[in-house]
Amino acid sequence: MPLFDFFKLFKSHPLSKLEKSCRYRFRNRAYLTQAFKHRSISSEPQNNYERLEFLGDAVIDIVVSRELMREFPEGDEGILTQKRSALVQKSFLATMGQLLNLLDFIDIETTVDLTQEKIAVKQSANLFEALIGAIFLDGGIERAKKLILNTIWTHRHEAWKSVNHKGQLIELCHIKQLANPKFLVSDVSGPDHQKLFEVHVKIGSDVYPSGIGTNKKAAEQHAAEYAMEALHP
Repeated sequence: MPLFDFFKLFKSHPLSKLEKSCRYRFRNRAYLTQAFKHRSISSEPQNNYERLEFLGDAVIDIVVSRELMREFPEGDEGILTQKRSALVQKSFLATMGQLLNLLDFIDIETTVDLTQEKIAVKQSANLFEALIGAIFLDGGIERAKKLILNTIWTHRHEAWKSVNHKGQLIELCHIKQLANPKFLVSDVSGPDHQKLFEVHVKIGSDVYPSGIGTNKKAAEQHAAEYAMEALHP
């Protein structure tokens, strides 16, 4: 094949647009193709994205964990785990997949209804993990890390803001067989148009540091976060 025709074919590949948005060009396009092939197209493990999804999940965990240790040099295991959980949860990974429009490239049977939000969210997250796995196999950890930093790490504060600390605290209390947490308003200050709420958490006879917010819900989230930090060893 003439060199000109080769480059023309390379550029016209249906996944070239995705490579451009990822800022990574695959040496072995087979990895990229596999990363977007749904099980409904092929149930063979080597021919769909599930193995790459498994690998990508592990790569994301190790890269995110290392960055968290750098960002929180004094953070204990509990805090680091909380922060990582928010970054690797399916809903957030799905958002990263949406940033790259990954669903536009999925090879999937029409019987799978991507108009259903739950299905679309799951597939978007799975594709993101599979893409990371494919890049890792094709280009190594540094190239996979680059995409993780440009997506997950760049948007980390958005994930942390959306964490339901109150729900996590209730779950933690159940795990530790503690009493259900009570959220008590300690103080409300400021003018009507700019009130500040102070809320503290009480678990059994123990009272934890107060959280402050411009509304009760925000103050409860901050208070729950402080209580969780105190409860982790």
